[in-house]
Parts: sequence; structure tokens; C-alpha cells
Amino acid sequence: MKILKEKSREYKGKPYYKYKINISERIMKESGFKEGDELEAEATKGEIKLRRL
Repeated sequence: MKILKEKSREYKGKPYYKYKINISERIMKESGFKEGDELEAEATKGEIKLRRL
């Protein structure tokens, strides 16, 4: 997987970015997540956990 950085917008001359991760179909099937699910994220150093709301 790879983290992608995308410029979202600018506000008062300051750029804002959003980050995207492409997740393989296999991982999506194993997780039980599907398109449109609302997720929450928990982050610690070196790790991001996603959980369905």
C-alpha cells in the first residue's frame, strides 16, 4: 500500500492536504468493510487502526 498526498484547497494562502490509502480488494473482503462504510481512525506511532462506526 502507498499513502497519497493530495492538495485539497488553500485558505488565506495556506495549502491544506488530505491523504488517501489504496486498500486491496483482498484486504477489504477480509475486513468486512464495504464502499460507503463510515469509519473512525485511531493512530499511534507507526500504526493506524480503522473501525466501522
